[in-house]
Amino acid sequence: MKRMEHIIAVGMVLAVALIAYFITHTWALGPIPPVELRGIAKLYLRGMMSKTTPFYVSSPEAVTSILWDYRGLDTLYETAVFFLAIIGSVTVFRLLREHEHMVEEHRKEIKVPGMTLIVKLITKLTFTIIMVIAAAIALHGQITPGGGFQGGAALAVAPLLAVAALSRYFVEDVGLKERTALALRTLGLAIIGLIALVPLMLIGLGGIAYFMQNLPKPWARYVGFPQWLYDVPLGGSLFFYNVAECLAVGAGFTVLFLLLSIPEKIYMKVIEGEKGE
Repeated sequence: MKRMEHIIAVGMVLAVALIAYFITHTWALGPIPPVELRGIAKLYLRGMMSKTTPFYVSSPEAVTSILWDYRGLDTLYETAVFFLAIIGSVTVFRLLREHEHMVEEHRKEIKVPGMTLIVKLITKLTFTIIMVIAAAIALHGQITPGGGFQGGAALAVAPLLAVAALSRYFVEDVGLKERTALALRTLGLAIIGLIALVPLMLIGLGGIAYFMQNLPKPWARYVGFPQWLYDVPLGGSLFFYNVAECLAVGAGFTVLFLLLSIPEKIYMKVIEGEKGE
């Protein structure tokens, strides 16, 4: 049986290698990646770098400018889908809301929650470093690789690490509970929606045509978002979108981590109780 598994594994590796070879060396497709830029890539690059084009987005970071300006609606929909996924996950765990006393009883049973003192100390130091890095990724997403989602994903590592090393009860004691994280997630999404509606709020129904528009174009009838705050490049609305997205993503993942960290035996007691009823 083990020999057959080895043969299958070697065969899959060879198949992947052959496919990769033919894709990269076939005359029909040409070199991959292509030597010449495609037309849409040239459009995006001109919009980022050339102030003379009407599609200028004032951001030297290509990915961020594309996500929040050229295809802002797609990003808004993706964020909303993620939000609904979090809501669905919370709904799955809804039985625990009526049995929170079980979690408190389990907490009293644990004399020293978390790992050793050394691990806890290192975790607290690492927690701070992760928070700083996550903030840097999100706040500089309009000028360097990164952005709101990346910063939020990095931010969520901090509470996950705290749950693993210090216990979920430590995270709750500092004020970060499931409901708090869900409220922060909702706040982040609400801020994104408000930023997107700024043109509509400034010039009325006519502003719907500029929904999620980053900077004012020559034909726009509103002033738009500032490109600079003193010497800090904001890239129009990109900075604000990144901050809100970081909050929404980081809090969303934290909700899941906190729910999944509840001891399994508590779930079993709840399920058995529901069956008994």
